[in-house]
Amino acid sequence: MIELPFPSSLLAGQNNKHFWKTRPVTNQHREWARLATLAAGIVAPEGAGDIRVSVTFYPPNRRGDRVNFPNRMKAYWDGIADALKVNDSRFLPTYHFAEPVKGGRVVIVIGEG
Repeated sequence: MIELPFPSSLLAGQNNKHFWKTRPVTNQHREWARLATLAAGIVAPEGAGDIRVSVTFYPPNRRGDRVNFPNRMKAYWDGIADALKVNDSRFLPTYHFAEPVKGGRVVIVIGEG
């Protein structure tokens, strides 16, 4: 299980900020995901097939648009893939949406289901 901060709205697909403004945020989220995956001791399944991933979003408040939450995950997918040494195209995610919690978070379970 990997627990990460709720992804920044700067990572949303509809964000129109310049690349140089969002790059540090993207890099930070990618590194958080890489380090959290390594710390969790997760190993990629053998072979070249799909890797099932369950993602539960715990938003920081009720103002967000649940349809857009998965769009903010790209930097996290890249960081997890870096740690597992796989191509992120193997990930087959399912998304769950929980009640808001203070500060928000995302919980990712790899290889279940």
